[in-house]
Amino acid sequence: MSFTPIYVPVGAPTFHLETAGDQFEKSKALLSRLDQGFVLPDEMLLTMDRLCAFLDRVHPDAIVFQNNTFANAAFITEVRRRFDCPILIWTLREPVIDGGRLRLNSLTGAYSAANAMTNLGDESFSYIFGAPDEARTERAIAAFLAAGRVKKAMRSLRIAAVGHTPQGFGFGRALDTDLSRVFGAELVSIEVRELLDRAKAASEQESAAYLKKTEAATVGFDKTPERNRLDHARLYKAYSDYIRENGIGALASRCWPDLFTDFGTPVCAVLSLLGDDGVPAACESDIYGALSMWIGQQLSGAPAFFGDPVSLDEAENTLTFWHCGAAACSLARKDTGAVIGVHPNRKIGPAMDFGCEACEAVTVFRVGRKPDGSFRFFVLEGEALDRPKQFTGTSIVVRTDNPCLDIVNRSVKAGFEPHFTVLKGRRAAALTALADMLGIEVCQY
Repeated sequence: MSFTPIYVPVGAPTFHLETAGDQFEKSKALLSRLDQGFVLPDEMLLTMDRLCAFLDRVHPDAIVFQNNTFANAAFITEVRRRFDCPILIWTLREPVIDGGRLRLNSLTGAYSAANAMTNLGDESFSYIFGAPDEARTERAIAAFLAAGRVKKAMRSLRIAAVGHTPQGFGFGRALDTDLSRVFGAELVSIEVRELLDRAKAASEQESAAYLKKTEAATVGFDKTPERNRLDHARLYKAYSDYIRENGIGALASRCWPDLFTDFGTPVCAVLSLLGDDGVPAACESDIYGALSMWIGQQLSGAPAFFGDPVSLDEAENTLTFWHCGAAACSLARKDTGAVIGVHPNRKIGPAMDFGCEACEAVTVFRVGRKPDGSFRFFVLEGEALDRPKQFTGTSIVVRTDNPCLDIVNRSVKAGFEPHFTVLKGRRAAALTALADMLGIEVCQY
């Protein structure tokens, strides 16, 4: 997917142009380092004519709008009039305070631009204050760009709902109109029985490649009864074929009771392997869980863990997230690998049965839906500890930056859903920028 950000440095020729020019060159160097595809003007855009001439030749997916010096609201108004894409307003730090001339007055320009944006009815912009050589500035712009890429990619995302949520799991249901209106994604649906029929019709020969793929990716698959191994391969083929034929980017699948009662083999391992195939797959038909996994995978470049918060330890300040048999194989501890076992309740395999590897920085994330139909992001940061599996199934132990008991008390009272994703890296800044772009509330814990 191509992504084109542009740099719009505006100002007025009556300020200190030597200082402004220095900040302009440093800003261009930073932006080029962050994304080689940045479209950069050859000169500062100090008049409306220069601004319009530059805007005439660009087609941006995201805009970094910088008050190189003070500029009145007409500049941002012209930008917003032409383009409906994410905007980051960047204020430069006043470089010298010596009792003499005000060199840039960038901050007043930011207030002017932000006031115009809000009066235009658009509060979706992001904001950063800082010089181009400050690490905080670089991190904020990088987060904005990462969020912009996700927002654009979501407009091409097709999420599949395979079957319906079980009774009492309605929090995972989604309307196609909500997904399209707020996130730009398309929701398609298929009944579980259709994929089960495909799986039952697949021959052993047709499914052989999927059997070999599972054998290579897991540990202990050979201990699963032969019939379940073959049925798993058939099911893996059926899901993979459907994904390929329909351009599916993420998937939420019904799992119990149908896959146990009607097919005799769980879908847990299939959903796990799909994650490593690049298609995030949530169980229990949790569509917003699948969307959360997809966003996490886009930001981190790796599969996200999907599970329930099941335990906390105040002494070590940890939360344990667990699920009954699904997690991408690449998340497994290296000393065990992606161990195959049985489902803890149904005692049927193959299901994943391992602890996740340690990671010095992780983010716990959830796209939540409030009773009034609006959305919110749950976000917390921490680290994943080096812990073996905590219970039968898959688990990850997260030491949270803030007190874990307080996090649990507050998020339970806030009514968040019981499924969360754990993604690699500290992604709160990017998720906050994405929430700004989508007009969504952020609940950071």
